[in-house]
Formats: sequence, structure tokens, C-alpha cells
Amino acid sequence: MNAVHGQQTPMTGSFLSAKPDRLFGREDEWATLIAFASDPHAGTRLGAVVGRPRQGKTLLLESVAQATGGFYFCGQEATEAESLRRLGEEYARYRQVAPPRHWRDWKEAVDDLLALGDSRPLPVIIDSFPDLVAASPALTSIVHGVLRRSEHSPKENRARLILGGATAPVMNRLFAPSSPLDAVSGLKLDIPPLDFRKAAQLWGFDDLELAFLVYAVVGGTPAYRHDYVGGDVPADRNDFDAWVCRTVLNPRTPLFREARHLVDEETGHQNPGACHSVLAALAAGCTTQGEIAAFLGQQLSDATRALSVLREHGLLLREHDGLRPALVHHRPTDQLLAFDHVVARPRRTALERGAAEAVWSEARNAFNSHVVGPQFAQTCRDWVVHFAPPGSFGADQLTASYGSLGDPSSPTGLEAEVVVRKRDAHKSGALLSVGLARWQTGMDVRHLQQLHSILEALAAQEEDVGRVRLALYGASGFSPELYAAQARDEVMLVDLERLYRDP
Repeated sequence: MNAVHGQQTPMTGSFLSAKPDRLFGREDEWATLIAFASDPHAGTRLGAVVGRPRQGKTLLLESVAQATGGFYFCGQEATEAESLRRLGEEYARYRQVAPPRHWRDWKEAVDDLLALGDSRPLPVIIDSFPDLVAASPALTSIVHGVLRRSEHSPKENRARLILGGATAPVMNRLFAPSSPLDAVSGLKLDIPPLDFRKAAQLWGFDDLELAFLVYAVVGGTPAYRHDYVGGDVPADRNDFDAWVCRTVLNPRTPLFREARHLVDEETGHQNPGACHSVLAALAAGCTTQGEIAAFLGQQLSDATRALSVLREHGLLLREHDGLRPALVHHRPTDQLLAFDHVVARPRRTALERGAAEAVWSEARNAFNSHVVGPQFAQTCRDWVVHFAPPGSFGADQLTASYGSLGDPSSPTGLEAEVVVRKRDAHKSGALLSVGLARWQTGMDVRHLQQLHSILEALAAQEEDVGRVRLALYGASGFSPELYAAQARDEVMLVDLERLYRDP
């Protein structure tokens, strides 16, 4: 029976390829899951789908089950007995039969679930798998054992067991290289936030400056577009400030408390105070472990523990400096975390009193310098890696990162927001480009001169700069002299139009 909860569904190829309209984007993820779920080859297969909360993972998995007539069950925090009872009820509803006898343990349940694939390829999707493992630690061993036994079964079972869960240590541990489940897994699919281009489409923006400003606040999390703001979208650029006040700074909206909930939920309440303080340090511009420890007034070992918790739960990334690879910088993975710790968290008492307009007026400059500026630089780096036309930097596999150099003549040293290197798995790859990124500042020949100063410093350190392409990334325009320099192929200029619309 091609059904979800007993609903008849024709299993034609065209139907399988049709992604539901309510599932925005995710074309590659959809195609990957549909191909995995409907693979006609004999043999039971295991896949994992992981993604942080609010990214649409559950909607994607439910839609795949609906399109393929598969079975879907979402776990939750509960005892083993309750979970097995709920699962049995869903199983009976799916098969349109009377509730089965009570499963004594997970082995009986998994055996029956995989038997659904005895007649045709059929996905058996168990979402929020880590919640089930928390109450039943032996569940992973049971799944592994059942899959191993199915390899020697005379039946040509074609069940496609798909386990879904948040990007948290438990999922990473369960599917780590050389782990038992990884050894029998045929798919591991990550569901990341939407990129900046997809986010603009999700919100329906043609105004690229407005699209970027909203992206700097809420990033590419699909759930924030509708439920978390009540469908409120800024009408135009002039409405952006008012939109911030009536949504993310409004205590009556779910988005107002989302950053705090995200940290608490994702880290499992592991020292949330220290985690929030680390994010506050990042908001203040402290990106290295030493700078963060100094901001927190802690020893390096204490800061390391909080940094590790945030990294393990997918809320923080560590990246090597593009010009000093031994130096490691940290940045939050979620734009809302950066916005909250720069703008809202330091002023939460006033916001709780309903003073959003006054708070925003006070915090607007900090937003521009500590949220928009860094996010624009990161968006430029994302463009380099994912969207720059082929051949733009002389290699196909690229890395892009922030880079800094000490300079005795400058108290702040030399900085480049976009340092492009050839990707090398074992060492720092060849330097291909050095660039500056400016959101509010119109760029002129002085910025090009800064790039030449960086090249001279690198050459003095015996860095090979023979292949380096200079680049300026700006949202506020370039001088005529720079356009002339671009015509002579002395610099590459990248504006919002290129960032968002270059093919």
C-alpha cells in the first residue's frame, strides 16, 4: 500500500520528482532523499538526516514520506514504554489495522518496521532519533544488529531506514567515521540554513540592500519567515527599522527569545551562562581563544570548555586565519545569535518594558559595525566559495577566510576580510586573492593601496604572491578610478548585484 496513515498515493516517477510547494528550496536535498528512498536495488539501507532546529528538516522528511507512501514517526522525550506505545499506534494507523500486540522491546519494533519494505522500496523515517536514544541507549546497537542480520536474510527487503535528528553530539557520535551505524550507512545528509541568495527569495525581496539587512538579522532559517514573526515582512527599506522593532525586539513575538532558547536547547543546558558570555565576547569583536578568555576574565582552559560546547552543538565555527594559519578565529553560525548578543541581550530589561524604538535608536550604530559589517564580509566569502563564476580565482576548489598581519607601522595591523586560497586538505593552499569588504563605506583608490600594502608585507614574509588577484567587495559603490583599474584588470570589484545575481 502506497500510503501515509493509509492514504492511497500513486507511485509514478513524475509524482516522486514533484517537490511540494510548501517546502521552499531544498531541491538538492529533496532529490537526494527521493532517490535514496525509492532505490529499487535489493537490500536494507540506512540513512541519516541531520540539521539544526528550524531549518525545515521535519517538513522535508514528512514530505518525503508523503510523496513515497513511506512511514514517518517523530520521537520525543519520553520513557521507552511510552515511545514504543506511540510508535505502535502510528504503525497500526499506517497499515490500517487494529493496534498490534505491545512490542516488548525495540528489537521487535525495528523488525516489524523494516518488514514494511519486503514488497517494494519504502522509507521508514524515524525523526528526533536522539530523543529515543536518550531513553533507550541500546537502540543504536539494536538498529545495527537488525541491519547486519538483514544482510544475510533470504528475503530481499528494500526498507530505507532514515534516522533524523538535530546536529548535536549525539548524531555526530552515532554516525562518526568508524562507528557501527556509519559502517552500515548509505547516506548522511545535512540540512543547513538557506544561503543568502535563497533567503532573499524566501522573503520575496527584490531590493538587495533590504534582503541583506534582513539576512544579517535572521539569516537563512526558514521558520523565521512565517511563524516566528507572524508573517511580518518589511514593506521596503524605509520599513526595516520599524520591522526590527515590531519583530525581533518585540517581547510578544517568539523571535524575541529565540536566541536564548537556541543556546539552551542546543547545548542541553550545559553551562548556558558561559556559552552566552562567549557569544557576547564574539559580539564585542573578540575572536581568538585568548581574546575570549580575557573578555570572560577566565583561564584559557575555562574558555576552551565553553567554546567546545558551542562548537559541538553547531553554534560556533573555528577557522584558520587566511594570512596567519596558526591563528584560529571563532564566529557564530547563526546570524540571530550575533544580532541578539550585540543588540538585544545587553538591553533586555528596556526591551521587556516595551522600549524597542529607543533601544534600536541607541543600538543602530553597533548593529552596523558589529553585525552588518562582519556579516557582509562573511557573505562575500560565501560568494567566493559557492557562487563566483568559474575561473574567477584561478582554481575550482577554494577556501575563503579573514586574514590579518602584524604591522609595526599600524596599531591595528593589516587586515583583509576575504583571503582566498586553493583548498588543500593537508596545509594552507596557494594564495589566490586578497580582498577588502566594506558595507557602508564607498571604496576608492586608498582601499586598493591597502591591498598593495598587504601584498608587500606578504612578499617580505616570502609568501608567493605571483598569482594573487586583488578584490574589493563593496555595498556602497566604487570610485571612477577603481572602475578604470578594473578595466585594466588590476582589481576585481564585487557589489551587491554581483553577490546576489551573478550566474
